[in-house]
Amino acid sequence: MSLITNVMDHSLDDGYAEAAARRKADGDGGLPRTLRAKLGLAGGLVLAALIVTVGAAQARVEAPVVAKEREELIDRIDQETETADRLEDSVDELRADVSARQREALRDSGGNDRSALMGILSGATAVHGPGVRLVVDDAKDTSAGGDGDARSTSGFSDTGRVRDRDMQRVVNGLWESGAEAVSINGQRLTALSAIRAAGDAILVDNRPLVPPYTVLAVGDGGRLSDRFQNSPDGLYLHALQENYGIRTAISVEDEVRLPAAPSVTVRTAQPITEKGTS
Repeated sequence: MSLITNVMDHSLDDGYAEAAARRKADGDGGLPRTLRAKLGLAGGLVLAALIVTVGAAQARVEAPVVAKEREELIDRIDQETETADRLEDSVDELRADVSARQREALRDSGGNDRSALMGILSGATAVHGPGVRLVVDDAKDTSAGGDGDARSTSGFSDTGRVRDRDMQRVVNGLWESGAEAVSINGQRLTALSAIRAAGDAILVDNRPLVPPYTVLAVGDGGRLSDRFQNSPDGLYLHALQENYGIRTAISVEDEVRLPAAPSVTVRTAQPITEKGTS
């Protein structure tokens, strides 16, 4: 308590108080006393006031110019915004025209619209319905084995790791067994999709996937499962499970959902001509 009381009673250090008293006694503190010092102080104040006045006047002169430039920028922004809006409207009109032409081109001889079916088959639209879920995973004790290359056509390398060639056969087997749409780990497959390898990683359309690999296929679930498991590709997958410990599980699902492909680009096209016409 004595320390707190001392701090409150002597808020200014004694040394500072003594120094201030000496300056006051010597005449060094306060305003200048000589005429020259007073004139110097007055001149400094006048110069500072002059600088402030000139700055204010210059800012006042330039204010209309700045305001005009600001208005011009606002006008340009408004004009460009209107141009962008017109372009967006034009794009919407062109998209609607393209869609109408696509629907017209995809009508069959009976006048039925096949655009929805083509969108499903091409992977351009998301689909859902009954199907199968096939999970393929590496063996529990996976070893690199040999040089780590994918299995050759003449035999298997000593590895329990799923390869890109294995997934190619799985997907092709599902297509041949009647699948209407297929995806791997959420990546929708189309006629332009590629399943490749980059080291030990499997790439689908240049996007790396990690095991386990979940393959979803839309179709007649029970029939699709039976046909696939009895197909050469299904037997191939069974052989991998028996000989190399690769884990697989297939189940029939009441409903599976597949997203649309990220981008479907038509690279080549040609008109269909009637027979007998050139």
